[in-house]
Amino acid sequence: MYNQFKSVSLSHRNAPLAIREQLALNEGEAKSMMLRLKDFFDISDVLAVSTCNRTEIYYSSATDLNEDIIKLLLIEKGVEDVENFKLFFEQFSEGEAAVKHLFHVATGLQSQVVGDMQIPNQIKHAYQWSADLNMAGPFLHRLLHTIFFANKRVAQETFFRDGAASVSYAAVELLEGLMPNPKILVVGLGEIGTDVCRNLSQNTDADVTLVNRTRAKADALGAELGFRVADFADIESEISRADVIVSSIQREEPFFTKEMMVRLRGMSFKYFIDLSVPRSVSPEVEEVPGVMLYTIDSIRSKADEALQRRLDSVPHVEEIINEAVLEFNDWSREMIVSPTIQKLKGALEQIRKEELTRFTKNLTDSELEKVERITTSMMQKILKLPVLQLKAACKRGEAETLIDVLNDLFNLEKEKESH
Repeated sequence: MYNQFKSVSLSHRNAPLAIREQLALNEGEAKSMMLRLKDFFDISDVLAVSTCNRTEIYYSSATDLNEDIIKLLLIEKGVEDVENFKLFFEQFSEGEAAVKHLFHVATGLQSQVVGDMQIPNQIKHAYQWSADLNMAGPFLHRLLHTIFFANKRVAQETFFRDGAASVSYAAVELLEGLMPNPKILVVGLGEIGTDVCRNLSQNTDADVTLVNRTRAKADALGAELGFRVADFADIESEISRADVIVSSIQREEPFFTKEMMVRLRGMSFKYFIDLSVPRSVSPEVEEVPGVMLYTIDSIRSKADEALQRRLDSVPHVEEIINEAVLEFNDWSREMIVSPTIQKLKGALEQIRKEELTRFTKNLTDSELEKVERITTSMMQKILKLPVLQLKAACKRGEAETLIDVLNDLFNLEKEKESH
């Protein structure tokens, strides 16, 4: 099973945002895609992961289906230019490479923002979808729980999860510390403004209003994240309503000025977070009583410090991953000998029962109970050495030879047929 694990990956490393957006899967689409895969192919352990930065499908199959799965995904998303879109995908056809890639993705090593704190939850959601559809077998269950444990170690033993390592994360971390349950106005929905909104959506208590010059873009993002949307023409009334204004407008000179704030006299205390370059909030707004401004430079400084701490932690994170992968590899190899161990146990148990039937007819219940305990204990001790030798042979890569020897010695294939 280990060598049969494979994956296809479309991510920010190889594909621009426009392509990633076109091929992103929501929960319904991800589940539908997994069901399609089950209908079309002989596969198991299917995991469909889709975030704003990646769309990936993991699966187990004796056949390399990567090309077919990419084509099916593109067709499902209505893409006609299949050949050119295929170039944006990474393919992992070897089990070890696919497993290690999933570890790197799930821990945040492959994230656009190193150590992304959302990715473990996104992987858990994908795992839940797979389990809901009965498409997660013992291999995937064990793999994901090994990954979750490794993630727990990363959080406990390193600085890889500490601080906000991107400007948008740092901005959200800042505004969440300004006051409880603020009314937040996000103005401008370019890449950084959209990232801020997605990070804010993780806070269920946030009261967020979106304003963008192109209303359709605000409507689409508001519908996706469950945020209120207002017209750009109503910007001044929205400023009066808000406690915190996050601005990422692209323009040559400040949009929010001291004159605008004076014109809106009588408003409550306001915080401005200016994420624009050039600045969209004039520094002079702080001359108006009750207005405070945070600039992108101060936010970026905090983000850079956090990012450096995370980067310094990468070697330790990789050590944790390598240990977890090694442990998982050992378990995966032992899975190869598990059927033989079960057949051997079955063969010895059959002999034990047959012999007890022959010689215990005249025994009392208490005598029979003692004989049961003695023979069961004997059988377990007889089994112990072959089982240990099989597991050791797995680690040496010699399991198949020992499996053949045991099959011949105990005629296990015939035993299987008779059972």
